[in-house]
This record gives sequence, structure tokens and C-alpha cells, in this order.
Amino acid sequence: MEAIARLRNYPTSPRKMRLVADQIRGVDVEEALNILKFSKKHNALALEKLLLSAIDNWQEKNEGEDVADAKLYVKTIYVDGGRVLKRMRPAAQGRANRIRKRSNHVTIIVDSKS
Repeated sequence: MEAIARLRNYPTSPRKMRLVADQIRGVDVEEALNILKFSKKHNALALEKLLLSAIDNWQEKNEGEDVADAKLYVKTIYVDGGRVLKRMRPAAQGRANRIRKRSNHVTIIVDSKS
């Protein structure tokens, strides 16, 4: 039985988040946690907390089972674009440049191999 965890409106660009998410797709949960813990990317901390939340959600659904015996793995992880905050920055000769502060939504699905 699978469990889902979602992270909404995390203030970083989806492209940067996908770099970290691609590393843990299809990997066992223990290995994914190690990858995220020792990653130098700042998005790895948010994904580590999200993965731990997905594991806790799986435990809530399957109360009688142990996480170590279930052989959990990251079944699906995807990053979608969130809201974009549009700001203006002064430019030369009285003009203005648009600054787009991007955010993203991350969905992670954890499932057991058995």
C-alpha cells in the first residue's frame, strides 16, 4: 500500500528542485535518506523532511507492519511549478526589469516492494 506526501509552494525554482529529486527516484528509502542527508544542495533538506513525512504516512496506513521489513522505496517523485511572485527591479534610463521569484510543488509516493 502506498503513501503520499506533498510539499506546496516551496520557494525555489522547480529546475533546481528536480536536480535533487532525480537522484532519489526509484531508490530504497534508507539509501534515499543517506543521499539527501549528505547532499550539498539546499533543497535536499526540504526533500528529506518530505520523505520522512511520507514514511510516517505509510506507517499510519499500515499500523501492524514494520518499516524495515516492508522494504520501502520511492515509487514516484515529481516537481511541478508553483506560484510565481513578480517583482520589478530598476534598470538603466528609467526602465524596469521583471524579476520572477519561482516556487514549486513536490509530490512523493512511497510504496513497499512486497
